[in-house]
Amino acid sequence: MELGDGGVTRASSGLAVFATFDGAHRQAHEGVTMSDAQGAPGDDTSLRVEDFDAAIFDLDGVVTRTARVHAAAWKRLFDEYLSQRAEREGKPFRPFLDSDYQLYVDGKPRSQGIVSFLESRGIALPRGTPSDPPDRATIYGLGNLKNRYFRESLEQNGVEAYDSTVALIRTLRGHGIRTALVSSSRNARAILAVADLTTLFDVCIDGTDAPRLELKGKPQPDIFLAAAEALGVPRERAAVFEDAISGVQAGRAGGFGLVVGVDRAGQAAALRKAGADLVVADLAALHLLPPTPPAGPASMERRDGR
Repeated sequence: MELGDGGVTRASSGLAVFATFDGAHRQAHEGVTMSDAQGAPGDDTSLRVEDFDAAIFDLDGVVTRTARVHAAAWKRLFDEYLSQRAEREGKPFRPFLDSDYQLYVDGKPRSQGIVSFLESRGIALPRGTPSDPPDRATIYGLGNLKNRYFRESLEQNGVEAYDSTVALIRTLRGHGIRTALVSSSRNARAILAVADLTTLFDVCIDGTDAPRLELKGKPQPDIFLAAAEALGVPRERAAVFEDAISGVQAGRAGGFGLVVGVDRAGQAAALRKAGADLVVADLAALHLLPPTPPAGPASMERRDGR
């Protein structure tokens, strides 16, 4: 393995795996099994362009580095809330951990993530309303405070995209593959605009669309299925790219042709367990094989024995 630009792990060598799309059946070639391909993030993995018609990408942690901005905003929110609560109740303060983010928050709609984490600490709060101010101790109030922290960081620091992912998307589109962006965040379109990535996607479905479309949050597959429908592509002919455990679970539950886990947080085993067909440290490890040229007259003559 070697480190590429920006400290992104890139594969210097590895297995050449050809993942084919045939509905529920997945097969590997060159004598390498799919479990071998999953063996370590960073495997050199080749995908045949002709085997799929669409690619659906999660935003945070796959396309942009905003996952760590979200994680920092969540930690600021919960550490403030938990420390104040501990002080009021005279109990020890237990901070919000990276593992809490991965298990309870990452990839989920904002309010769902708050409920999930607080339940893990035995805390129940009233749901409130979406208009609750950030200083109100409700699910929506905490969510609005988290969003304030995130937007502050976004305005101050901008957005950084993964060059390898952007390059892959451009290559896919060059081969006629339709692309969609999905995110549980209500800030997805703003992030794409700041990063100048909006034109890379035929469809964008985010947290602002979910209530209107009545989409359940990950690990339910609703948002991915809605993206495939908007693209006009059967799910069996679409690939999902996700870094969150809940997102990988959603891709598997949706019956998509291929689910690629992107391991940004040292959780390759958990991504495999969640249902990823392949796990890579970075999408630079994926190599697209161009479509097979149609057989010409000479090839047909040889096939016919003439």
